[in-house]
Amino acid sequence: MRLKRVLPLAALMLCTSTVAGTAPALADPQVSPTPSGGPLRILLTNDDGYNAPGIRKAFERLTAAGHDVTIVAPLTNQSGTGTKMASAPTVTVKHPEPKVWAVDGTPGDSVAFGLAQVFAGRAPDLVVSGTNFGPNVAGLANHSGTVGGAVAALENGVPAIALSTGGTSAPDPVTTVNAMGPTLDFAVKLIDRLRSRARSGPLLPQGVGLNVNHPVVGADGKGTAAGVSATFQDPQTVLEPQYADAGDGTWKMTVKVALRPAARGGDVEAVSAGRIAVSPINADWNTGPADAAVTAALLAGLRP
Repeated sequence: MRLKRVLPLAALMLCTSTVAGTAPALADPQVSPTPSGGPLRILLTNDDGYNAPGIRKAFERLTAAGHDVTIVAPLTNQSGTGTKMASAPTVTVKHPEPKVWAVDGTPGDSVAFGLAQVFAGRAPDLVVSGTNFGPNVAGLANHSGTVGGAVAALENGVPAIALSTGGTSAPDPVTTVNAMGPTLDFAVKLIDRLRSRARSGPLLPQGVGLNVNHPVVGADGKGTAAGVSATFQDPQTVLEPQYADAGDGTWKMTVKVALRPAARGGDVEAVSAGRIAVSPINADWNTGPADAAVTAALLAGLRP
């Protein structure tokens, strides 16, 4: 899914408290005002599965920060499922322990079930998706189940943050898991910033979420990022598939990282420099008024 660039993040963060007082009501009337200075009710999901290290570390860290966290996440690994949602007449859901629900479906299915059942009657204050094992920058974000979980929340009027941990190369298991610690430390700070600026209003402007990509820093992955950058999604694919004909009607496929020069101000540039990339996202396919005007001019005088 193509996620358009919306408000520059610096402006978005500065205007959050103002927007909270003037924006129309959220799409879901059950969304409650954000607790002023108090703990948030958080729906935590991911695409790596409900028992993956990233989501379990996120649960521990967000709970330790005082928030009321409930996991509603896929039963199995759903990486790369994007915004897919199942259309089957039934769905299997397990409740293996308190505060944990495992949905046999995609991140979108998990968020949908969480909003309709687990949080029935009163939507959570925030949906956090991740932290993902590996990055979700550039074209990777289009197909990311982590981002897809955040999009499912935004579609329902609930503020959302997608969290990912990884550099621009294939993730190393040990260092990436280690880097999830600093990722979640930053996530807590970011949520505190949103909450303090919301002043009992919505954490983010209506329909806007954040895609956060934290780099792996240091030989052990436990290093501190060089800073935080307000970014946009770099318009490159990152991964390049290659096919080899096996001669029997099947093709062997391999995928390699094929980075092009990073767009200035984009998420790839930031993560490559060891900085945390924070990009605003939304849940629709609109590209903005300028492109709408170009399309209108293109269609002028055209008849069926």
